[in-house]
Amino acid sequence: MRKILIFLLCVIILKASAQNIDSTWIVNNYIKKEVYISMRDGKKLFTAIYIPKDTTEAHPILMTRTPYSCAPYGENNFDPYWWQSYNREYFKEGYIMVKQDVRGRWMSEDEFVNVRPFNSNKKGKEIDEASDTYDAIDWLVKNIPHNNGKVGVHGISYPGFYSTMAAASNHPALKAVSPQAPVTNWFIGDDFHHNGAFMQMDAFDFYSALGFGFGQPHLHPTNIPARSTGYPDHDNYKFFLEQGSLENLTKLMGDSIAFWKDLMNHPDYDAWWQARDARNATKNLQPAMLWVGGLFDAEDCWGAWNSYKAAEKNNPNKTFNRIVEGPWSHDQWAHYNGFNLGNIEFGSNTAEYFQQHLEIPFFNYYLKGEGSIDSIAEANIFVTGENKWYSFSQWPPEGVKNEVLYLQPNNKLDWSKPSVQNSFTEYTSDPSKPVPYEDGIQFNRSRTYMDADQRFAERRPDVISFKTDILTQDVTVTGSVLADLVTSISTTDADFVVKIIDVFPDYAGYNDVDIYAENDPVNPYPMGGYEMLVRAEVFRGRYRKSYEHPSAFTPGKIDTVKFALPDIAHCFKKGHRIMVQVQSSWFPLVDRNPQQFIDIYHCDKKDFIKSNIQIWHDAVNTSQIILPVLK
Repeated sequence: MRKILIFLLCVIILKASAQNIDSTWIVNNYIKKEVYISMRDGKKLFTAIYIPKDTTEAHPILMTRTPYSCAPYGENNFDPYWWQSYNREYFKEGYIMVKQDVRGRWMSEDEFVNVRPFNSNKKGKEIDEASDTYDAIDWLVKNIPHNNGKVGVHGISYPGFYSTMAAASNHPALKAVSPQAPVTNWFIGDDFHHNGAFMQMDAFDFYSALGFGFGQPHLHPTNIPARSTGYPDHDNYKFFLEQGSLENLTKLMGDSIAFWKDLMNHPDYDAWWQARDARNATKNLQPAMLWVGGLFDAEDCWGAWNSYKAAEKNNPNKTFNRIVEGPWSHDQWAHYNGFNLGNIEFGSNTAEYFQQHLEIPFFNYYLKGEGSIDSIAEANIFVTGENKWYSFSQWPPEGVKNEVLYLQPNNKLDWSKPSVQNSFTEYTSDPSKPVPYEDGIQFNRSRTYMDADQRFAERRPDVISFKTDILTQDVTVTGSVLADLVTSISTTDADFVVKIIDVFPDYAGYNDVDIYAENDPVNPYPMGGYEMLVRAEVFRGRYRKSYEHPSAFTPGKIDTVKFALPDIAHCFKKGHRIMVQVQSSWFPLVDRNPQQFIDIYHCDKKDFIKSNIQIWHDAVNTSQIILPVLK
C-alpha cells in the first residue's frame, strides 16, 4: 500500500509539473481572439478562438458549442481547462480550438431554448442548432487564417447534444464529430425523466440550485452567472421529502423558469417532447461519428447508446459510425482518473486509454490526415467484472444469446421456469418512507450510486431480492436487459425499479483475492459480499402500454410491466451470484409516485397513499429478466 501511495504521489507531482509547462507553452504559442459570428437571422454568437502562432502549416479546427460559458472572457484570459485536461494534446498537435456560447446563453444574443427541436425543413432565415453550427463553421473556415478547411466538433452532456446537432448541419468542411454523453431524450432516458418517471433531484438542481441560470430570462449578453437558489439544508432526502409534492418544488422554483413550467405541463410523451428527441437529427449524417458514453453515467447513460443505434438505422451505408463505452461516470473519460468509480476498480487508467487510443487518433485521422483509425472498432466496449476492453464488429456483439432468469419463490433466481402455482412476493410501497437511492446522507446527487453497494436496500422490507446460486462459470452480459414483470397492485398506479446486481463472494473481493477495496487506505471498504449495482432503471407503471397514452391499473388485477434497461457490458465472474432487486421508489433521485392515477405534477401531499405490490413468479405468471449473454 505504501508503494502504491508513493507512486500515485509521484504521478500527481509529475502531472502538476507538466500542466505548468503546458500552460506556459500554450500562452507562448497561441493567441486568443474573441469574435461575434452572425447567424443567418442576424443574431450574433460569441466565439472564443485559440489560434496557433505557427504560420508554416495549415491547422484543423476543433470546436465545442456550449451553454456553460466560454469563460474566462477577455483575449488575455486563457481557459485553464485546456491545459488541465487531455485537450492540451490538441494544442500540441496544432489545432485551432474554438468554443462558442450557444444562442441565448452568456455573451451570445437572442433567446435560449432548451433542447431546441431540429428542423429538417428549414427555409430562409429559419434557425435551429444545426443551422447555427453551419453558419459558425462557414465563418471560421473563411476567416481564420492558416486553417486547413477541416473542422471537428465534440462535447460532453449538453455540449454533446449540440455535437449531435452539429453533425446534422452537414457543412462540407465538417469531417468528424464526437457527441459524448449526449443529451438525447429528456422523457425516456436522459437527465430529467426515465421511462416517464421524473428525475426530480437532477431537474431541480439544474434549474435552481446549481446556478447555471438555465431558463432565466436572457435580457442581454452577460458574463455574470445567475444567482443560485440553493438548498435550505444539506440532507437531500429530508429536503425533498419535506416538500411533499412537486407543486411545492414549483413554488420554490418561482415564476421565471419557463422550462420548469414546461416540465410540469407536459407529463406525457406528447408532440412537444417528441420534437425534442435528438435522434430526429441522425438522418443523412455526412461526417465521421464517434459516440461516447459511460456505463455508470448517472445523467446521460441512455443517450450515447441510443443515438448510436439511431444513426446506424438511419444511415445504413455510413462508413464510420462507431461507439465507445467505458466504465465511467458522467464525463470521467475526459479526466485523469479512469482507475475506479467509488469502490469498484477497473485495473487500469481507462480514461487515458480512451484519450490516447480512440478520441485523439479519431480527430487526427479525419482532420489532419495523420495516423490510423484501424484500431477503432465498430463498438469499443469495456467489460466490467472482467476489466477488459473489447473490440466488437457490431453492437450487440455477434454471439449474443438471450437467456432468461426467472424470479422464483423464496427469493431465488434461476434459469429454469418455476413450476409452482399461485406464487408471488409482496411488499408495501409507502410514499412516506421511500427507498433511498444510496446509503447514507447526501447533499447533491452522487456519481457513485451507479455501482454502489446495495446491501442497505436488501435489508428493507419494501425491497424484494432474488438471487442465483453461486455461478459455476462466467456470465458475460453485453446489450440491453429486458425486465418483464407480472404484477398486481392495490392501487391505480405505481413505479417499478429493477436492479441488476453482482454479488461478490462473502470472503473475497477483486479477483477473489482482496478482501478490501484499496481506494481508501485509512478506512478500506469491506468488499466481501459486496452487492455491486451493475444497472438499475425505473419505469412509471402508467406508461406500460404507451408513453403517449397512460392508463390506470385495475387494483388487484394481474398485469404486465415490461421495459428495457440501458445497455450493460459486465462479466459476472465464476464464484459470484446474480441478484435482481425490485422496489417501487428510488428517492430522492426519482419523484414519489402518489400511487394513484392522477396528475403527479400538480397533486397535493395528501394524495400519496400506500400500495401493496405483488410480483408474481409461478408457472403461469412468470416474472423474468432477459439477459443478452455473450457466448
